[in-house]
Amino acid sequence: MQVNFSLNLTQTQKLLMTPELKQAITILQLSSLELTEYIENELVENPILEIEDEEYEDQEEIGAPGEEDYNIEWQEYLEQCADADFVRMPKEEKEEKSFENFVSLAPTLQEYLLNQLFLMNIDKRSFKIGEFLIGNIDNRGYLTLSIREAAEILKVRESEVERVLKIVQSFDPPGVGARDLKECLIIQLEQKGILDDLLRRIIEEHLEDLAEAKYSRIAERLNISLSKVQELKDIILTLDPKPGRNFASGNETQYIIPDASVRKINDEYIILMNDTVTPKLSINPYYRSLLNSEDKDPGALKFLAKRFESALWLIKSIEQRRMTLYKVIKAIIDVQKEFLDNGIAYLKRLTLKQIADKVGVHESTVSRAINGKYIQTPRGIFELKFFFSNGLEGFDGSAISAETIKKMIKEMINAENPYNPISDQKIADELKEKGINISRRTVAKYREEIGIPCSAKRKRLA
Repeated sequence: MQVNFSLNLTQTQKLLMTPELKQAITILQLSSLELTEYIENELVENPILEIEDEEYEDQEEIGAPGEEDYNIEWQEYLEQCADADFVRMPKEEKEEKSFENFVSLAPTLQEYLLNQLFLMNIDKRSFKIGEFLIGNIDNRGYLTLSIREAAEILKVRESEVERVLKIVQSFDPPGVGARDLKECLIIQLEQKGILDDLLRRIIEEHLEDLAEAKYSRIAERLNISLSKVQELKDIILTLDPKPGRNFASGNETQYIIPDASVRKINDEYIILMNDTVTPKLSINPYYRSLLNSEDKDPGALKFLAKRFESALWLIKSIEQRRMTLYKVIKAIIDVQKEFLDNGIAYLKRLTLKQIADKVGVHESTVSRAINGKYIQTPRGIFELKFFFSNGLEGFDGSAISAETIKKMIKEMINAENPYNPISDQKIADELKEKGINISRRTVAKYREEIGIPCSAKRKRLA
């Protein structure tokens, strides 16, 4: 067989992830606040970009003259991105104010406890120990290290740490500084002045049995009646297992800025995109004049043209994000119109594929568009992911959202007899009578997702 060299030419198609496409994908999945931060970084890196002060409609035609390779038709770009269905929020000529200026920060748990420690008449050594212990209390209100560990770190006796810990445990909120759940509950009962031997024993010895609704075992071992077990349980349910959860944490979010709002006008829902948060970009006139000048340095021209093209792609990606988000929201509103009119009971089952087919994009694009985005509706502010939920089909073929079914389950449980709670199977049977084809296991799944215990744990003994 003869071996020789040959050159073949073939034509193939493949999808390339260009830098511009990567940028467009990144911008699409950013929330409004994240997009603002992204734009601020681009303003630092690209000198051609600047924040626009004029109205969008007053944009001038911008072009980069010179060599043919660097010419960009700005007016053509604006015409391509125009959309008659897109509604902009009206621009108001007033001073922009941050919501942060009107939000008062609540004290954290550590700050609240330290303020109480300052009021205690204790020596400096004890104050340092108390300050260290408070610094090791987590957001739930529990001490995160043992007495021995604290004594070794502070180089003091364990008895001193124990004495100061008792002082901290006497602070408000009741139960703070406990090392476990049992100690937390006992501290609260002591401060209320209702701790007795039965309550102490049921917490220290039978707390797990109480959580698992094994009331007969508790009654037998404590030699009390079932009605007495129910009475003790009612007292324990008034206690707070996480005394620190009502205090602010240092990194919590204060508010949510919706990306769009929906208003009902003459029986029709209108979508208004919130453009007040994200700054509008334009081309700096100084660098535009350099591109128009007669004395063109080839190196400077190439640099400016590259930056100009980068700025163009950024503005185009932001416009594309706005348009894609608008179309996705519009498709969602068209499907969930009955929910906006009548409430959660009319929320329909919705999938990414349904919206992708309506908009004419891929499912992944819809997924990125709804990521971290919020919408303000007449029913309140919702994350866009709220409208996408699996569900079940009724016997008539209609689709029913999982959120609607959860609401129905919650209403049925709220109306039950506490001495004879309704079982999951009974709930499934009643939903089937209403035309919803659901199994007992699915009822149990939805019940657990909304935080409702099983019928055995809901049952009152007396």
